[in-house]
Amino acid sequence: MNRSETGDHKVVFAEKMSWLQDHLQFMGSLVEEAIGRSIEALKKQDMDLARAVIAGDDRIDQLEQEIEEKCLEVIATQQPMAKDLRRVATLFKMINDLERMADYATSISKITLRIADQPFIKPLVDIPRMAVLSQKMVKQSLDAYVREDVEMAVEVGTDDDEVDKLFGQIFRELLTIMMENPKTITQATHLLFVGRWLERISDHATNIAEEVIFLVTGEKRNLN
Repeated sequence: MNRSETGDHKVVFAEKMSWLQDHLQFMGSLVEEAIGRSIEALKKQDMDLARAVIAGDDRIDQLEQEIEEKCLEVIATQQPMAKDLRRVATLFKMINDLERMADYATSISKITLRIADQPFIKPLVDIPRMAVLSQKMVKQSLDAYVREDVEMAVEVGTDDDEVDKLFGQIFRELLTIMMENPKTITQATHLLFVGRWLERISDHATNIAEEVIFLVTGEKRNLN
């Protein structure tokens, strides 16, 4: 390959990576929105909003497939090496994490449909806090990838610790409520699932942050 062809090859690769990053960010924004809307639907016991979140999952699944196909195309046609290959491989893994997050938001919305007609057994305080942190982690982990910012990625792990603490608090509170009044067990169990799924969303965001660190440094680091 001569110098001109090498230059053209780099331009094409850069254009394809730009497409991938743009679509990754778009997919991430849809996931952030799904998380926020799923908790908003739960708080307001809004069945229409919950159904909208569930319906929107199809678009996220479609984006995952489009990005996956483009990643495979880039690997096959551009044959990236070293860090460029790690960049594509990292993005390939990230879209799977994002798709799983969207699935959890859908599951939360399905819980809303089940308990929308019931008064809450306790005010929803820590669950919305978990959701806000989870949304922040999704955005920050994706920004860290685009900027290749290790410090930003490490901060995601710090937020994950806070999410874990909130879930522990929710677990203890709901367990106490169930012990005091067995009639609350069904709803309390549903709310525990919501907390658990938010905790899992934060874990997936942390996975992305760990992949970013590996991309930039070549080192595996456990942030969770």
